[in-house]
Amino acid sequence: MNIFNCQWISRLFIPCVLCLFSLSASAETKIAILDFELKDLTLIPRTAAEIERTASIKPLLEAELKTADYVIIDIPLIDQKNATGGTGYLFDHDDIAANLAKQYGADYVLVGRLHKPSFLFAYLMGHLVRVSDAKLVGNYISEAKGPNKQLTVKTVESLAVKIDRTLDQRYTPPSKHTPR
Repeated sequence: MNIFNCQWISRLFIPCVLCLFSLSASAETKIAILDFELKDLTLIPRTAAEIERTASIKPLLEAELKTADYVIIDIPLIDQKNATGGTGYLFDHDDIAANLAKQYGADYVLVGRLHKPSFLFAYLMGHLVRVSDAKLVGNYISEAKGPNKQLTVKTVESLAVKIDRTLDQRYTPPSKHTPR
């Protein structure tokens, strides 16, 4: 083989390898986020405001992760309810959560809870489960002091940072963006 044939092969081979590398590097990470459950241990549990705050967490988290190009997989609430054996069941059973998410083609599933032991603070908790082997790959806790909506947004951003550190490391919370 002469030198000209080697150059032609290298001109063809190198771009093909780079193309394959870029395709695998940009592979989409698909994550299903289940509706968060409220575990309210206060003297006046499950107020309308707490139920509303808990319901706001999933869409806020989905929006944050979409900014980092994660593909959000929707699992209908009825299917979540059918898969659970009661409050906290999916949070405690990674295998069941993974089986549910597998039906929808997700790579990961996040099962979340708003744990409220006090009127002064609450914990946003999440279990990130890899669907392929039902392994818990992330156990997250972010503290929210008070019921203020803006504090909930910041706590969701904190949770998104933690999830992203486990996955692809491409999320930047809005508070870290360059001011306009």
